[in-house]
Amino acid sequence: MAFVYKGEPRRGALWAGHFARRMPHVPFRIWPDTGDAAAVRFLCAWEPPAQIAETFPQLEVLFSVGAGVDQFDFSALPADLAIVRMVEPGLTACMCEYVSWAVLSLHREMPAYLRQQRRSVWQEHPVRPAGTRRVGVMGMGALGRAALAQLRLLGFDCAGWSRSMHNVPGVRCFAGDAQLDEFLAATDILVCLLPLTPQTRGILSRRVFDALPEGAALVNAARGGHVVEDDLLSALERGRLSAAILDVCEPEPLPQGHAFWDHPRIWLTPHVAASTQAETAIESLLDNLRRHEAGLPLEGAVDRARGY
Repeated sequence: MAFVYKGEPRRGALWAGHFARRMPHVPFRIWPDTGDAAAVRFLCAWEPPAQIAETFPQLEVLFSVGAGVDQFDFSALPADLAIVRMVEPGLTACMCEYVSWAVLSLHREMPAYLRQQRRSVWQEHPVRPAGTRRVGVMGMGALGRAALAQLRLLGFDCAGWSRSMHNVPGVRCFAGDAQLDEFLAATDILVCLLPLTPQTRGILSRRVFDALPEGAALVNAARGGHVVEDDLLSALERGRLSAAILDVCEPEPLPQGHAFWDHPRIWLTPHVAASTQAETAIESLLDNLRRHEAGLPLEGAVDRARGY
């Protein structure tokens, strides 16, 4: 029974030490060194090898090194292979930091002040209490709920929307297509933390932008595929949106000359909102392996029908 890690080598070296000390009965290998491929039961990767069933005929669990699994082609994976996304506190903390920074920046008009600085303009804007600013988070998984908890501590009026209904104290919760427009109409800053699935691809479109209050702002820290780029540019030009902070694009990196690079109302960051933290991720990974050995459900187990 062996574990193979296919990813960033420095993280792999750190994880190897933890395995040796705490799960010595599970041999740890770093790709491309797989040892006896027939003995491999667990694989952790961002991109699994092609022909995975032939490469690892006894594989039981495929772990994603990140919070998402949209990079996996489910049709190329054995139907009985368990797929697990990364759920770990370090990654969650990073996302909460980014979302808090982005929302606070939009709330305090920082994009406008940056534009003014570039024109040598000294002009103040009214300061609104956080409680008068309505922040709506699309996606109420682990990251969305954690981000909402942090935004509530900052005093914002918070709402959440997802495919299914949630009950989160202090957060107005909405679910499904039937409640999407009601959610959007009461959102001044929209934060997207949805998983990317066939159902959510292109969800940040004219339909959504036009349902927001005029002058609303957008934060996308999920996936670039959620955004219909022409619709976003149109919404900014029409004043429907006042600003957008984008951590993700499609493709990445953006090609030179892309309209987002120089747009005065778009802030870009290079997919840095959250990343798996090696020290905390290994704790979550080892805990999941123990759960697997005990026959318990795995944290972050993916429902293929939903895509997350």
